[in-house]
Amino acid sequence: MFNELSNKEVKAMKKIRTYLMEHGKTPSVRDLMREMGYKSPRSTAVIIGSLLEKGILVKKKNGTYMVSEFQLPKNLGNRAQTVKIPLLGSITCGLPIFAEENIEAEVSISVELLRNGERYFLLKAIGNSMDLAGINDGDLVLVRQSQTANDGDRVIALIDDEATIKLFKKNEKHVVLLPKSSEKKHQPIILMRDFRIQGIVESVIKI
Repeated sequence: MFNELSNKEVKAMKKIRTYLMEHGKTPSVRDLMREMGYKSPRSTAVIIGSLLEKGILVKKKNGTYMVSEFQLPKNLGNRAQTVKIPLLGSITCGLPIFAEENIEAEVSISVELLRNGERYFLLKAIGNSMDLAGINDGDLVLVRQSQTANDGDRVIALIDDEATIKLFKKNEKHVVLLPKSSEKKHQPIILMRDFRIQGIVESVIKI
């Protein structure tokens, strides 16, 4: 992909990918300006415009952009046997997690990690509330879309328009979302039905 790019465009793409992995979203023009050490956003805007024209970046409906192709390490599967899964960055309040405007990139994932006929998305984990369950700060989690869950599932739950990853426990009266953390500050969340399940974590990808 980089063969058709100038040196500045290659540098910009590397910065964009690094920023995406560290922050879970693509950088703004000014963010990229700072990452590349420029003093003016104009030069960065020109580079982004060129990458959009070449199809390396894709403009979204809300005016921001996403990376059209984002490859993970080769040990995740043969390229000929992969499908592109959306990597979702920041979440707009009031909207489901899986929404077009939330897509920051498309990641090639081995078909062996996926179930036939199911929809998936990726999220970047933030914090250590689930570190004892194998999910650490900065990990990517592969999520199968689902509005229901079984006891013990690692779920993506939407509470007051904020997403969280927790262990799902249910009884006749309420639901408990349990952290699995090495830090005691993370406590269970006890709910009735005032939340939504967005998906089940099926794989954790260490980057």
